[in-house]
Amino acid sequence: MKLLTSAAIGLVISIASTSVIAQDAKSLKQAKRATELRQSIFSLLGSNMGPLGGMAKGRIPLDAKQIEKYALRINQLSLMIADYTGTNTSGHKVETQALDKVWQQPEQFSKRISDLTKASANLKKVALTGDEAVIKKAIGGIGRTCGGCHDDFKKD
Repeated sequence: MKLLTSAAIGLVISIASTSVIAQDAKSLKQAKRATELRQSIFSLLGSNMGPLGGMAKGRIPLDAKQIEKYALRINQLSLMIADYTGTNTSGHKVETQALDKVWQQPEQFSKRISDLTKASANLKKVALTGDEAVIKKAIGGIGRTCGGCHDDFKKD
């Protein structure tokens, strides 16, 4: 029973840490700053995903240590997404690729964040196995989570 209680508490903490509970931006200045910070997180995600995609497609040689590093970074960044999407900027005219659905559908957005966290943790785990097929599959898992979120929450 004690193990079940600990597991349940862990699950609640995990869900709470990735839940997006947004506060409306109170000014255009705040909305612009929140947008800049949010975009920074996604730029960093992209800069770490790019080399992984290159390795998965065979354009860059697979390097287990680099893969592990990129997976760790993506995992850490995924844990920050909820924080940096916590200001709803949809009520202000800011240049953004984020759709209002980010704040209108917080449960679905939180699930996408959680999917990225899990996929990046999996890649970090398998990075040093040396099994190229497993590594490429795990990189593809991250790619699918990114693409799915783009499909649902990002302008074309």
